[in-house]
Amino acid sequence: MKQLIPIPLLFGLVVSTMHAAEPSVPQTYRNPLLPEVNAADPHVIRVDGKYYLYATTHTRGYDVYVSEDLVNWENRGLAFDDPRRGVWAPDVFHHRRGDGKFYLYYTDNMPGHTRQLDKQIGVAVADSPLGPFEDKAVLVRTAIDAHVFQDDDDQLYFYYVDLVQGFKIRAQRMSDPLTPTGETTVVIRPTEAWEKISGHVTEGPFMLKRNGIYYLMYSGTGADSPNYGIGYATAKSPLGPFEKFPGNPIVQRGGKVLGPGHHCVIAGPDEKLWLVYHQKWDDKTNFRRFLAIDPMWFDDQGVIHAQATRETDQPAPARKTTGGK
Repeated sequence: MKQLIPIPLLFGLVVSTMHAAEPSVPQTYRNPLLPEVNAADPHVIRVDGKYYLYATTHTRGYDVYVSEDLVNWENRGLAFDDPRRGVWAPDVFHHRRGDGKFYLYYTDNMPGHTRQLDKQIGVAVADSPLGPFEDKAVLVRTAIDAHVFQDDDDQLYFYYVDLVQGFKIRAQRMSDPLTPTGETTVVIRPTEAWEKISGHVTEGPFMLKRNGIYYLMYSGTGADSPNYGIGYATAKSPLGPFEKFPGNPIVQRGGKVLGPGHHCVIAGPDEKLWLVYHQKWDDKTNFRRFLAIDPMWFDDQGVIHAQATRETDQPAPARKTTGGK
């Protein structure tokens, strides 16, 4: 019998029948999260009590999925249509403490280039998380996997993966959501064995701040590999220097779980943390992946913990909808 994994709604992470008379209130989630879709590199934001999910799917642009509980998702259609195609790894920043607009940081193909890693990072803007996002600028070339973090003092920081001479994560201040400024700093590069099993790769940056400590989470080794995993590093500044956690990777293959990585972290309806990420459908070298969600938490020493689960062995959808990374 397959085990159901409970999702917290109002009263925490418990197996409960207290809402049995309310069938409209979901009690559990299962991984794959959206079993009918090949998808990867998810990013989720929360706006006015609703969740908006963007991911690498058909690579023509980004659909936006909407949910009230992180379990049941409705595809609300194309939020960004990119004529260059080949889009990956969206990151959406809601400038709540600024102009209130939504900024989509995307990876797409460099014009006139055909190689898989001839990619660039751009930014598009919308008045709504549903879009439509209007393209504004290219921020950096030969790069993928953008992420924007706003600190407590409102300063913005831009994290991305520089592909020149290997996969390494850079950090840079921004003067506004459209404009990186100053020098960039390499903050993470592949140095550990788990990051080099299937290609020397550190990518998919995501920043958290807790008790004055900056936690730069990232994924390591090749994204097409079942050995893909998630680790993190800590610093006292958003620009580092960062020290990798000695227990990395904190999420990795095991049991039915294959290639877990490229994630974001979002608070659920009860404010507990959830890791939204992707896994691979099989143990082959390919880009056939699905979305997953599992609990994440900090212990009393400030160490991040997470669990990765896969409850079913159902096959991948017949039509491949994720390309590239």
